[in-house]
Amino acid sequence: MKFELKTEKDNYSRSFLQFFGIFFFLTLIIILCDVSIKLEIISRNHQIEYNCRLLSVEKSKPHFKKLSRLTNLKSKQQIWELCSEVIK
Repeated sequence: MKFELKTEKDNYSRSFLQFFGIFFFLTLIIILCDVSIKLEIISRNHQIEYNCRLLSVEKSKPHFKKLSRLTNLKSKQQIWELCSEVIK
């Protein structure tokens, strides 16, 4: 017959590992969210630059609409000013 004695040291090490596991998981989630937000910003800026270049070549209404939606600018004059700054 075996006799096992569980010590409190084992409980402390288990709770310590659980704490670090949770901490690592939360850190990973925060880092991934930050990367996702930064990629969204980069993608949006790229879309604005691309549509400004298209607008400089072909002045069509769909390009104005896309840029208006991306930049929240309503007038064509404001969009033109933005595009002139972006293309420089």
